[in-house]
Amino acid sequence: MQEFEIIAKTFKGLEEVLAQELTELGANNVQLGHRMVSFTGDKRMLYRANFCLRTAVRILKPIAHFQAKNADEVYDAVRKVRWDEFIDLNTTFVVDSVVNSEEFRHSKFVAYKVKDAIVDFFRETTGERPTIRITNPDVRLNIHISDTECTLSLDSSGESLHHRGYRVRTVEAPINEVLAAGLIKMTGWNGESDFIDPFCGSGTFLVEAALIARNIAPGVFRKEYAFEKWKDFDADMLDEIYNDDSAERPFEHMVYGYDLNQSAVDAALANAKSAGVADIVRVERRDFREFTRPESPALMVTNPPYGERLTPPDLLQLYHEVGSRLKHEFVGNDAWIICSRQELFECLGLRHSFKVEVFNGKIDCDFRKFQLFEGRLGKFRAQGGTVKTDEERRLMSDQRRFHHDREDFKRRFEDENHENESFEDDEDLDHDYRLLRRRHRDFEKRRTSRPATASRSEHKGGDFKRDGKRDFKRDGKQGGKKPFGKKPSGKKPFGKSGHKKD
Repeated sequence: MQEFEIIAKTFKGLEEVLAQELTELGANNVQLGHRMVSFTGDKRMLYRANFCLRTAVRILKPIAHFQAKNADEVYDAVRKVRWDEFIDLNTTFVVDSVVNSEEFRHSKFVAYKVKDAIVDFFRETTGERPTIRITNPDVRLNIHISDTECTLSLDSSGESLHHRGYRVRTVEAPINEVLAAGLIKMTGWNGESDFIDPFCGSGTFLVEAALIARNIAPGVFRKEYAFEKWKDFDADMLDEIYNDDSAERPFEHMVYGYDLNQSAVDAALANAKSAGVADIVRVERRDFREFTRPESPALMVTNPPYGERLTPPDLLQLYHEVGSRLKHEFVGNDAWIICSRQELFECLGLRHSFKVEVFNGKIDCDFRKFQLFEGRLGKFRAQGGTVKTDEERRLMSDQRRFHHDREDFKRRFEDENHENESFEDDEDLDHDYRLLRRRHRDFEKRRTSRPATASRSEHKGGDFKRDGKRDFKRDGKQGGKKPFGKKPSGKKPFGKSGHKKD
């Protein structure tokens, strides 16, 4: 079967994790980019990428690469594509545009020019035109422009892949499923111990951890993909991929979630049942200050509140108490925390051994690892303890190199502005310098953006599975041991508003 170029889109900070997933999936020519990973594969690989990847938000199939300095040149290049190979007169379509270029100020205008070129192609060849449909089109196209480099692609996913299909209940500002899975994968955990989220919200970390532990593909709950409406869609191939559960495995531990908000607990239980993992997920209403040492080794990944519903004094006290409980009750285990505020990390009173920058929606966050051990660091190392893995050292080295380059660029940028008012129009700058300038500009735009509410699934049904032989049980049975031990008495919950939500 013929191979072709494919692009998997993801979030900033998850590119390495996605590349590893693709390598394990058998993709060829895997190459990292900014919030994307390119690779090559055949039709089966395209289907499997949509069905199996946990850290991709969209899978694109490029059909044209070209250069354009203005909208008219975009129109001319798109008009040359043989659109009757992808669309017919009965096909509805829509065009999405992503533009990072000084030459193109308005991304929607670019999308309009692409649409006009496609319509004009059919008018000239058939005398008729296909229909534009914004919602639920048959074919979704994507035009990506970086400076003058343009890539036109077919969107094979349709609805973003973070819409798994298992979420039936939610709470305020749930963490994105793709981000949650990516953070868990980043820890290296694959189900070899218990998993704990003491601020579990609607249970996104819990469900994603359970799916990872059992190696259940995230696409098993998905109702449809955009490629199912393509001319060359192979229904038998997709059914074969869907019904192949040979890679799934048993999980001999438990996934534990806790939250102070009863509605969040109820939502997490409902979502775990919908995902068919309620037998290995236990969720309870409990204050984090009641946290006691787990009976078995465990990994903690959590997204505590950082400003939405608690006042600054409450937040500072909360993070101080979190650090204290971890220091005394989680010795011998690793805790990973995502947060957007340095001052809150400082309140933990713990020294992180690893961190990576990620975006939660449009909020710039750090995801930090805290390795909890007794005594001093020197003694821990002398006894053979390891604080950073080789992979963590490499990732942090890459980040430091990027920050050094960015700061160096900022100094050069300021100096150049003093000397030359027309800096932005200088075409003689070397390629690396211009690339670094663009990276800085993109960073500053993201850094100053206002936070936006994460997208939420509109999944309305109960259990869903595609037609086929697979019988996926979702009985909601729960069981297992409690890592918190006995509840301490006489303690009042902190705050009035409860824990933040994921």
